Amino acid sequence: MKALILCAGKGTRLRPLTFTNAKPLIPIANKPTIVYSLEMIKEAGITEVGIVVNPDNKKDFEETLGNGSQLGLSITYIVQEEPKGLAHAVAISEEFLKDDEFLMYLGDNLVTVDLGKFVKEFNAQNMDSFILLTPVEDPSRFGIAVMKDDKVIKVVEKPKDPPSNLAIIGVYIFKPIVFEAIKNIKPSWRGELEITDAIQWLLENDKNVGAHIVYGWWKDTGKPEDLVEANRKVLEQLKESVNEGIIYENSSVQGNVVIGKGSRILNSVLRGPIIIGENVLISDAYVGPYTSLGNNVTIENAEIENSIILDGATVAHLETRLDSSVIGANATVINSDRKPKTIRLVVGDYSKIEIPK
Repeated sequence: MKALILCAGKGTRLRPLTFTNAKPLIPIANKPTIVYSLEMIKEAGITEVGIVVNPDNKKDFEETLGNGSQLGLSITYIVQEEPKGLAHAVAISEEFLKDDEFLMYLGDNLVTVDLGKFVKEFNAQNMDSFILLTPVEDPSRFGIAVMKDDKVIKVVEKPKDPPSNLAIIGVYIFKPIVFEAIKNIKPSWRGELEITDAIQWLLENDKNVGAHIVYGWWKDTGKPEDLVEANRKVLEQLKESVNEGIIYENSSVQGNVVIGKGSRILNSVLRGPIIIGENVLISDAYVGPYTSLGNNVTIENAEIENSIILDGATVAHLETRLDSSVIGANATVINSDRKPKTIRLVVGDYSKIEIPK
């Protein structure tokens, strides 16, 4: 079995972060989101991975992941020139997938399910397709499946009147018959080839579609608040403290805190779980729970918690605690003492700034 990870989306809901980085490469707990998925895929016994990218982000993935050897994988990059849908992404990957069964994974998803168990269930039940489902409160936002006797009998994409509350959450297994299904469907009203339409074609042609229903945590990291929540979830699993930096006197470290090489903590309070990258300076500051600081970050005379600060950013001299925030690479958030007292901003497209009264 091979794996196919779809990463060709533009990440518009995460702009401006995605102007300079592909959405699946944005770090959560100082590790690119997609790496969590790749590690789970390897644990499931799959080592040949195709990653579908767009022409603009292909280089970013190659620079970050290379050929996959550092993860014990073999990665092939497949370029989707235009965003024509998930089923289209599968169709253009046929040369890579050939006659193999494959696990398909949406690159911006984080799930806690054991993919190895998912694969074993697929093999044991001899299905043509197998999908991962979970109950949701707002099913009209998702592709929805209707179940009967442990089999899927219908799927529909983002229905106005949902026939069930079981959402398809971005993990699928297919046999090669799916290529025939894709050749027999037409673009939706969005102009895209929908993978739900391909699954429905399988159902209408007497193919077996099964599902595994999960009740654990999963997240589509499509918005900044989703990144913050995912970061929190990963840091909750931090079991021990590791200090490869220098903690000077008059500093306090509480809870599980990981500190990278060359980082310095001066006259500050750290309250874990926290992960701190390399060559970070924290001075006269408070860094609270569920915070990730990338490499070469500076936090000075400021308070921050429940946030993600990417490489090279500076947060300094703030009078108000920074909370539930995502600060991009090399950004600067600083309070200036100059007169007259004004707010001075350089803000990228689709940014959101909240200023307390």
